[in-house]
Amino acid sequence: MARGGQSRKRDEPERKCIVTGEVQPKSGLIRFVVGPDDLVFADVFDKLPGRGMWVTAERAVLEKAAKGQFSRSAKQPVNVPENLVDEVERQQVRRVVDLIAMARKAGYAVCGFEKVKSWLAGGARVRVLLQASDGSERGKAKLWTPEGARFFGCLTAQELGLAFGRQSVIHGALAAGGLGNRVVEEATKLKGLREIDGSDSAAGKDK
Repeated sequence: MARGGQSRKRDEPERKCIVTGEVQPKSGLIRFVVGPDDLVFADVFDKLPGRGMWVTAERAVLEKAAKGQFSRSAKQPVNVPENLVDEVERQQVRRVVDLIAMARKAGYAVCGFEKVKSWLAGGARVRVLLQASDGSERGKAKLWTPEGARFFGCLTAQELGLAFGRQSVIHGALAAGGLGNRVVEEATKLKGLREIDGSDSAAGKDK
């Protein structure tokens, strides 16, 4: 198990974090590049041209990188936007929301307490249990994370609502297969950036 909760997979590409010096799977890191005017850009999709600088997807590590590590890694003075870490978080939220929305449209996701509970109780192979960070703890505690599934509580009810095409959503679930593993990967990064995961709810939450 690598830092940030990412499991090491055979043959998965690895990169070295410029802050911690730890080599780990790319899935647990955020890529940055230096663009025009020597400005540092986050590249959450790993598509921008240029030499990549990789940082562990944890807020404290990113904040440390912004205080001088980018310049040392790039071997030149660079300009780091004051809101860089917040921008990374914003982009990561959008990434997770979009993936959940794609899973919903493909029939791999449901929302609402009763539908989620039915999936959990009916033997459906659930890959991800989602619960809003600002939802009622009493209601969230009534659901459980199945063996082999992952729990995430790092999205707000409004953000989950965007993913499911509603004003707000407290409970959601994704089936195994489809986009489930990609949601796990990206939501794990977001969890590290937000340092919240609804840890008081969802028994057996983080398997």
